[in-house]
Amino acid sequence: MKRQFDDILLGSIELFCLAAESGSFTTAAAVAGVTPAAVSRSVSRMEERMGVRLFTRTTRSVKLTDSGRAYFEQCRPALAQLVEAQREVMGKQQTPSGTLRISVPTTYGHHRILPLLPAFRARFPAVKVDVHISNRNVDFIDEGYDMAIRVRVLPDSGLIARHLEDAQLVTVATPDYLQRAGRPQTLDDLHNHECIQFELPSSGRHIAWLFKENAKDKEILTEGGYSCSDDVLGGVTLAKHGAGLFQTYKFIVEKELAEGSLVEVLEAFNGRSRPFTLLYPGGRHTPLRLRAFVDFLMGYRAQWNVAEGDPRT
Repeated sequence: MKRQFDDILLGSIELFCLAAESGSFTTAAAVAGVTPAAVSRSVSRMEERMGVRLFTRTTRSVKLTDSGRAYFEQCRPALAQLVEAQREVMGKQQTPSGTLRISVPTTYGHHRILPLLPAFRARFPAVKVDVHISNRNVDFIDEGYDMAIRVRVLPDSGLIARHLEDAQLVTVATPDYLQRAGRPQTLDDLHNHECIQFELPSSGRHIAWLFKENAKDKEILTEGGYSCSDDVLGGVTLAKHGAGLFQTYKFIVEKELAEGSLVEVLEAFNGRSRPFTLLYPGGRHTPLRLRAFVDFLMGYRAQWNVAEGDPRT
């Protein structure tokens, strides 16, 4: 579509309609917050552009010509329609609506985000939620996602990052496995155990297990006959069925630990965690549905063991 109007011309049409309604350049100027001379120049530019006289001018008043009256009768409803369209769009933006597309890791999706969505939609029923559950990094622009939650944040990504929580890590096994293989007492004991491996999709390497020993961070590469990739929950399922030890996020196995179907080991070496971060594109025109969901999730930070006043935003 070829552009027919510029910002100056649209403003001139509005001033012309104000002058036509009031029959006065001075009154139109007062309503618009400009000078009478500015209204006169604006109308003159329109007349020059269109090649017709819109007003007859005297020292006391201005009156529409026949051409001016015909033009005014077309412009007045057109401007009213533009105003109504703006009001309608702004009105819709006062209530979050539309489809929110989010990408979340399997662990965080199943145990943190999906359980909260009914409460979010109860609060904002006009928002539909499309959830992509995968550990793959998504392209916000090409794939049309509004936000993602990830453990690792790409440096200089240009995305807004909001810290959600530091998820505590625990090492677990079934009572049956520990009865068969013995309970590890030191980190060195891990080398004598069946340690279920998780393979990082990005590198193909087995992820190190994280501990604290004598107030120092330690990373240990364990070994075992079972290996899972892409979905950490696979390792949890293996551990729940007695395959061996597995290190995972405490929030995933809290129920099993409370029931006793899984047992935590090496508690003296706890203290490590991994951060989960909410990511979304920055910009002046952030959809209201996205702002609502970000605020909704941030309300759960304290519940997820994030200290009040955490400086990370």
